[in-house]
Amino acid sequence: MSKDFYTAVEKRRSIYSISKESTISDERISEIIGHAIKHTPSAFNSQSSRVIVLLSKNHDKLWDLTKEALKKVVPLDQFAATEEKINSFQNGYGTVLFFEDQAVIHSLQQQFALYKDNFPIWSQQSSGMLQYVVWNALEIEGLGASLQHYSPLIDDDVKKEWRIPDNWKLIAQMPFGKPTAAPSEKSFQPVESRLKVFK
Repeated sequence: MSKDFYTAVEKRRSIYSISKESTISDERISEIIGHAIKHTPSAFNSQSSRVIVLLSKNHDKLWDLTKEALKKVVPLDQFAATEEKINSFQNGYGTVLFFEDQAVIHSLQQQFALYKDNFPIWSQQSSGMLQYVVWNALEIEGLGASLQHYSPLIDDDVKKEWRIPDNWKLIAQMPFGKPTAAPSEKSFQPVESRLKVFK
């Protein structure tokens, strides 16, 4: 599948209706995410982003863990809606987990004390860029995705289940799969109210 950059940016949306099918092979999924990791910029070229891709039973396990964690904090009379939402993610083909390596960030803070307060912020910005690159890459390949944030609620369970290093901080989860329904229409504020150009 081939789309130009601008089309991919325009078409990328939060897709919640996804199936346990993929439009591409597992090898291709690994390839495009690896490419994104390698080429997404980071402050001081720190390359602090880390990614885990969960497929098949591992993908299902993540959302089972999330469901169990939410049962402990969501009132019983409200849990049905929460469970339905989590099931929609579990209905997907896989999940991308985005982490930031805190050891890299702490090392930079020690090396460049003048900027120490900025490194955690820059780390989050780098992760955000990586998430966006991966999201667009999945869109180009015909896959739908959404971005979720169940940290820190699931952090300990995720680290234990997949033996994640303690210094990796979970930032976001991106369930993906073959879209089964089109997203709803999106409204836009006038660009003129959000953009200023000075010559």
